[in-house]
Amino acid sequence: MKFDVQAIDRKWQKYWQEQKTYRTSNDTDRPKYYVLDMFPYPSGSGLHVGHPLGYIGSDIVARHKRQAGYNVLHPMGFDAFGLPAEQYAIDTGVHPSESTALNTARYREQMERLGLSFDWDRSVNTSDPDYFKWTQWIIGRVFEHWYDCKEDRARPIQELIDHLAAHGTEGLEAAETEALELTADAFNALSDKERSDLLMNYRLAFRSVSYVNWCEALGTVLANDEVKDGRSERGNHPVEQRPMLQWSLRITAYAERLLAGLEEVDYSEGLKAQQVNWIGKSTGALVHFDIEGHDEKLNIFTTRPDTIYGTTFMVIAPEHELVDRLTTAEQRTEIDEYLDYVGRRSELDRVSENRVTGAFTGAYAIHPLNGERVPIYIAEYVLRDYGTGAIMAVPSDDDRDKRFAEKFGIKIIDVVDKSDYPGATLKDKVGRIINSDFMNGMEVPEAIEAATERIESLGRGKRQVNYRIRDLVFSRQRYWGEPWPIIYDENDVPHLVPLDELPVTLPEMEDFRAVSGASPLERAKEWVATPKGRRETDTMPATAGSNWYYLRYMDPRNEEAFVGQEAVNYWRDVDLYVGGAEHAVSHILYSRLIHKFLFDIGQVPTREPYKKLLNQGMIGGPISYIHLGILLTDDGQRHPVWVSSDVAEGTPLTVEGVGSGYLVLDESTGTRLTPLRFVTETSVNNESSYRLYRSSVDEAQRLEHQDASYFRTILQQASAFAWVTDREGRQYLELSVEQGKMSKRKYNAVNPDDICERYGADCFRMYEMFLGPIDQAKPWSVSGIDGVYRFLRRFWNLFVGEGDRLNVSDESGTKDEMKVLHTLIRKVTEDIDKLSFNTCVSAFMVATNELTKSGCRKREVLEPMVRLIAPFAPHLSEELFAALGGSGSVHHAVWPDWEERYLVEESITYPIAFNGKTRLTLELPAAASRQEIEQAVRADEQVQGHLSGKSVRKVIVVPKRMVNFVVG
Repeated sequence: MKFDVQAIDRKWQKYWQEQKTYRTSNDTDRPKYYVLDMFPYPSGSGLHVGHPLGYIGSDIVARHKRQAGYNVLHPMGFDAFGLPAEQYAIDTGVHPSESTALNTARYREQMERLGLSFDWDRSVNTSDPDYFKWTQWIIGRVFEHWYDCKEDRARPIQELIDHLAAHGTEGLEAAETEALELTADAFNALSDKERSDLLMNYRLAFRSVSYVNWCEALGTVLANDEVKDGRSERGNHPVEQRPMLQWSLRITAYAERLLAGLEEVDYSEGLKAQQVNWIGKSTGALVHFDIEGHDEKLNIFTTRPDTIYGTTFMVIAPEHELVDRLTTAEQRTEIDEYLDYVGRRSELDRVSENRVTGAFTGAYAIHPLNGERVPIYIAEYVLRDYGTGAIMAVPSDDDRDKRFAEKFGIKIIDVVDKSDYPGATLKDKVGRIINSDFMNGMEVPEAIEAATERIESLGRGKRQVNYRIRDLVFSRQRYWGEPWPIIYDENDVPHLVPLDELPVTLPEMEDFRAVSGASPLERAKEWVATPKGRRETDTMPATAGSNWYYLRYMDPRNEEAFVGQEAVNYWRDVDLYVGGAEHAVSHILYSRLIHKFLFDIGQVPTREPYKKLLNQGMIGGPISYIHLGILLTDDGQRHPVWVSSDVAEGTPLTVEGVGSGYLVLDESTGTRLTPLRFVTETSVNNESSYRLYRSSVDEAQRLEHQDASYFRTILQQASAFAWVTDREGRQYLELSVEQGKMSKRKYNAVNPDDICERYGADCFRMYEMFLGPIDQAKPWSVSGIDGVYRFLRRFWNLFVGEGDRLNVSDESGTKDEMKVLHTLIRKVTEDIDKLSFNTCVSAFMVATNELTKSGCRKREVLEPMVRLIAPFAPHLSEELFAALGGSGSVHHAVWPDWEERYLVEESITYPIAFNGKTRLTLELPAAASRQEIEQAVRADEQVQGHLSGKSVRKVIVVPKRMVNFVVG
């Protein structure tokens, strides 16, 4: 039994694959436990050591639950549609289907190398037609439903049609794009096209003109979370606001339920806060302002109707539908110029920057309570889709309004006196109302209620709840995605493609670049044209397939349904979901929406998809830099040289092949990024040090991969190296280093395969868990991995003796040995349930050290430890379990239970002190009373010796802690 970790890894990984060790059946005889990882997008760069952190944590839980008797579902698949694969294809000429196939194979290989216990027979791929057939079917069901606000659920669109045909909009309370009123006769008189357009006002999946984030360089619409600082997160390209005809999902209908559902789930407070803020619930009043000379009204939503008398101007979004009609001839040029400016600005720029810009329309609103004329402006800080796209500006009580009023010379009327509330800000709803007619003297809460009542009584508005969240734009003008299952007839009326004609697959195309907002699918003329009409050429966003994949894992080969009812009623929901906090909105919120819709239509039995969510922390990587300086030689010549980071300017240097002089630093010098694969991490005075050895430079000259090619280009910027020599005579340069996100662009991604090849998969797994709490960010460093490797070797040596032979006896464990074992069982069992994996690893180390010291070789003690460590070190535990004569796989063996009788302390070691100084210790019964402790201590010969010739003034006895004699 050699401690050959690579051979052991290969042996058992092959065994698991052949024996289907982790295959899961829909066995309803055992309790279920569903452990899920957020499936990855398979990029060409493969996994780095930061990716497996969550996978290993979830794998530990899955393995533990299997041993505890649960039927565990622990699957893995790939989120393979989307922009990255398409952009890679455009850049390289490799079709997305080819690149994703290669990348998914690479990812699976790496995951299997880590010993992750996924049931690969249940694997899914979102770009597989057998999968996205059901994505299209689900979206079709969304299209065929509307939201009934009275019943608070989705209902079939035919039931809405029946209501409209019989009653018109009377008695209808529906989630809608805009409030409509029409009679049954008017509805029945509509043409097919008119009726279709009307129903779009209510459908949960609908088509309308939306202002979207358009990225010309990528040729696609981007979601808000894909835009950072007005530029695309992928590629850093400019993003602009553009009106486009888009498909959307009416997530606003579910806003309140999405908020309420957060009370039912175990998510981090940070993630819940992100979703709460994204949904953005606010309570206030909808107020109608008449517009001078126009029939239309300007509707605004405000949470502060108490400040209405402070309204001195109105602001509407530049995209507001009334802008064109309200703009006077005198203001047309100014408004047009301003609209051109805003069109080049992203929404994020508009709301996050403190610019004060705007333009006067020339129109006036009429104040609903005092009848005064109020000028109407457009300004970029008001967004069309937030609220009503218009605000009543109260510059005395809002920072943005105040800056705007000051710039444009608009009067400011104070309406809230906060003098009784020192430190109160404009955002605080406190103070006494002034300059406000009937509300004068009221405190803010009372005034909010009074203003709302007055507005309602005058017919000028009503109470209303608003949400910041906007309907989810759900179409892209790209190729690599699920086609919308829609065909338009000759009247441009959309019809769903029926189930028996799904999936709608993508046509073969060599050139699938998007051009000026037009989908590349429009160029596939034969595909677009069908006997029933023309196909929709928009595809769905990458989130479409990931919104429901957890359900497909339950029943992945079902050809009749996206999931069978028996399967979904058994698995129900995900017990533990592990993934990055960066997906709080773009994935978690949207999949919660789809789940709630499926619940409404009776397809799933639970209201929420995920019971508990663990956000693993990010593992950062060291980003290292080599330092470039100038050697100014004695003859006045300047020579670029590479130097150690700790060499200061002016330091005398002698560089081989160049000469002697001193170091100069100027604008031509500085640092250059060094690929981590050529860097050696060492320990200097117990601190990590990063060095570039001469041998690594020589290696870089020979290799052909991307990192080496880049590094050779960098090294050509200097003519020589000012090498330093270490104790072993090796030449190196000291590098500067900072911690950052692992990225191939920073050349600091560490391949887990390299770590596994050197230390074995179990060492890598336990080391990642040992780095710290799984939910906290932590830097990657190999300085401690040798310690984990030595621990695993010590654990192995408990079982294996001289000659690499198993050396385990059948003797009974001693009381102390059994205490070590059962203390470990309790600690590991409780801490796995707490997801505290780092403390589990520490507990294994402590127990191993104690048993090593005692020379324990007893099967009764050691065999349960093999079952206990199996979730953490699956390969070594499998090898030891087989050697001990275990039947089948250790991962199907019963999880050990601790016994309290071994954990009860029969005696306690008491320190015995005299005038506060401990002189000896005594073992006393744990159950001894205070009086019994004092009597036993006084009777001890050693204690009597310390008391000889002295008077005892006082005896302090702290049960189970200590005894102190105060003597004189």
